[in-house]
Amino acid sequence: MSNDNETMVADRDPEETREMVRERYAGIATSSQDCCGDVGLDVSGDGGCCSDETEASGSERLGYDADDVASVADGADLGLGCGNPKAFAAMAPGETVLDLGSGAGFDCFLAAQEVGPDGHVIGVDMTPEMISKARENVAKNDAENVEFRLGEIGHLPVADESVNVVISNCVVNLAPEKQRVFDDTYRVLRPGGRVAISDVVQTAPFPDDVQMDPDSLTGCVAGASTIDDLNAMLDEAGFEAVEIAPKDESTEFISDWDADRDLGEYLVSATIEARKPARDD
Repeated sequence: MSNDNETMVADRDPEETREMVRERYAGIATSSQDCCGDVGLDVSGDGGCCSDETEASGSERLGYDADDVASVADGADLGLGCGNPKAFAAMAPGETVLDLGSGAGFDCFLAAQEVGPDGHVIGVDMTPEMISKARENVAKNDAENVEFRLGEIGHLPVADESVNVVISNCVVNLAPEKQRVFDDTYRVLRPGGRVAISDVVQTAPFPDDVQMDPDSLTGCVAGASTIDDLNAMLDEAGFEAVEIAPKDESTEFISDWDADRDLGEYLVSATIEARKPARDD
């Protein structure tokens, strides 16, 4: 059952929300700032989304290892995630991977290494500035099996049943119409295809000042859903074998995201896994 906080988010105009998110991440793409940037959140922490550490140390705190960071050319890792979908997506050579909200391409380039030259990786992002930055990074990473498409994750520019695995890193929470995201994800997955998402989930009701703050909404905070609501949306979309696993240790870096309050009291990073049923032949 949805709580009052989620009702307030639903009351926002979806296009207004998308435009706020688009403007924020356009600024990040063009300035190479991290996700805290100029919104007044704490940038004095020691890792996670809001950090003044090097990108490498911040990414390692999210679950990437040093080899992951070193294997991708500078400019793709903007420190915008809250986990590492590669760690549990079990991508295999030859598969087609779709990244929802691909940013500058960091997770796409890691996925390309997993699926190899016979595989294919598609990144979708609604921010033109991010798409431009990601396409520049293709050449830097010699990633001929990666492409980036401009589009919204609730209206994916991807053909039906064309993808083996969908990944995402702290982006679904930004979508104002999450059911559409999961419905369209289901559409593009092949029968038996799977979802491997890292995102934040809400563990306690937000104070009103957090819930209605545009910076919290665009900063991977106020748009987070509860585990129960995510389960319900994935079930409604048609997925099976849904598993949502909170990562309790993530409250340490989430607590660094805001200097004025401990967001770890309300949020936790989680792995979100699900599968589209295989078709009976």
